[in-house]
Amino acid sequence: MSNYHIKNLEEYFKVYRKSIREPEEFWEEIAEEHFVWRKRWDNVLNWDFTKPEIKWFENAKLNITENCIDRHLRTKGDKTAILFEPNDPNEPAQHITYKRLADQVNKMANVLKDHGIQKGDRVCIYLPMIPELAYAVLACARIGAIHSVVFAGFSSTALATRIQDSDCKMVITSDGSYRGSKSIDLKGIVDEALKSCESVKSVLVAKRINSDIQMMDGRDKWLKPLMEAASGECEPEIMDAEDPLFILYTSGSTGMPKGMVHTTAGYMVYTAYTFKNVFQYREGDVYWCTADIGWITGHSYIVYGPLANGATTILFEGVPSYPDHGRFWEVIQKHKVTQFYTAPTAIRALAKEDISYVEKYDLSSLKVIGSVGEPINEEAWHWYDDNVGKKKCPIVDTWWQTETGGMLISPIPYVTPTIPTFATLPLPGVQPVLMDENGQEIKGNLAEGRLCIKFPWPSIARTIWGNHDRYKETYFSAYKNHYFTGDGARRDATGYYRITGRVDDVIIVSGHNLGTAPIEDAINEHNAVAESAIVGFPHDIKGNALYGFITLKESGETRNHDNLRKEINQLITEQIGPIAKLDKIQFTVGLPKTRSGKIMRRILRKIACNEMDSMGDISTLLNPEVVEQIKNERL
Repeated sequence: MSNYHIKNLEEYFKVYRKSIREPEEFWEEIAEEHFVWRKRWDNVLNWDFTKPEIKWFENAKLNITENCIDRHLRTKGDKTAILFEPNDPNEPAQHITYKRLADQVNKMANVLKDHGIQKGDRVCIYLPMIPELAYAVLACARIGAIHSVVFAGFSSTALATRIQDSDCKMVITSDGSYRGSKSIDLKGIVDEALKSCESVKSVLVAKRINSDIQMMDGRDKWLKPLMEAASGECEPEIMDAEDPLFILYTSGSTGMPKGMVHTTAGYMVYTAYTFKNVFQYREGDVYWCTADIGWITGHSYIVYGPLANGATTILFEGVPSYPDHGRFWEVIQKHKVTQFYTAPTAIRALAKEDISYVEKYDLSSLKVIGSVGEPINEEAWHWYDDNVGKKKCPIVDTWWQTETGGMLISPIPYVTPTIPTFATLPLPGVQPVLMDENGQEIKGNLAEGRLCIKFPWPSIARTIWGNHDRYKETYFSAYKNHYFTGDGARRDATGYYRITGRVDDVIIVSGHNLGTAPIEDAINEHNAVAESAIVGFPHDIKGNALYGFITLKESGETRNHDNLRKEINQLITEQIGPIAKLDKIQFTVGLPKTRSGKIMRRILRKIACNEMDSMGDISTLLNPEVVEQIKNERL
């Protein structure tokens, strides 16, 4: 059916119209024709955003691993499913075939069962980007356990909080991990976390860095010998469509992280469908998403989406700067990567380096390049387009969230004409609307407002683990009968969407609503600027004024800072207007970021407002040390 693989713009509009007019028939057709079910559904969709309650493919029975692994074995058993590229480029890559994946996942599933893990139990996975991480995720899904992957860069406190919240019975970890030239003691972090986690009965430990670690008798076991002794056969647990598949924590703007619950059938159908279209995946392609499986991007577009399509997906253990800043491009050349999906933060960091790092590699295998995590600024978009895509690869600037499970707004390559910084059009089945301050929908093009979705899509998170009231309050209370994304957006004359940033990043200055993203875009066009973040701070006359935290390129470091401040404000005046000029500009060594590369504006806001005593936990940041430096140099 052409519905599953859109090939031109006319077809997109036809498919999109159908998906909006007859959403149930649309998704039913896709579910029926492209997946394996143990029992068909009684009802495609049942929903009520006021409760909020959403059920897709009601009473269907399936196992997601049969769709990601077993059904490919007959025709693709010897095809590479997962291509593991280690941190050290001198260590050989591993080609894990679908047959080998089936064997390893079944073995791990049997090990979990031998340790008392049953359907519905929660298993915390705290592993580096090594094959065991993918095996563990899929083994949980095989036996109906609920996986909760915690990014293996989080502190013991952050890990403990997540284990306690979902009452995990087991932790799967490793002795340690490699990150560039460093190694990290993961087992020590787990031991520290488990001092306050009584629910955990067993810890399975993979060997990666061969370090000397403490093993607690009765609780801790090495994974490898257990897997070697286990059977490679494991019958999949038959799951209900709405049984939870995983919990994934996303930081709340206040306090406790939110354990987003994703269920089985709708998530599978939606991630597989969007993977196929947004990357225009075809047999023989080699796809690489550089994210960590600890984030939703890794769940949906390294593991489940690609494997459900029988694709070859790269699992990358390393970092973009090791052994040098050419690593990404070296991997693309080495494995003839066809689709490449990374974050704007990584693109900006690599754009700061000498262009020779890119130019010495052959990137001609690339067909599609994508960005994820935050809206990509114009300068980074053009650098990516010119130097990586060589102006022949469409850029898919994808917008979505942990809560949405899959991409909601994105170009379809070779189908949707792209414009820098625009996520463009909604994917089939997605019904975005812009709302005004009074909760009314803003009709027509050329509009700006709060981005909401007025109809459920199959991979929407169903609840927050153990706290449905918080789920309702966070996502469904601001606008009646709508899912509120927390983001602002603009619609242009053609109906394209541009995400303007979190609504809490909209600053009202002298009565004008200023989104920070367009101001940052203007600043980032200055040839001396590497990156910027804008926050508001209280002002006697304007209500709020703008404070800019700006990181310079090396060429900018030597320039006169007062002159630079004038030039930056001049650029803002030219592009947005004098109302958007910055009252304060602080040049910084770097900006505080989450591990997934998001700039932590909440922390910068506290510094700008001189509320440095109430900053909260910064230990889980990628670079907590820059916070001290920024505080000390506050204007």
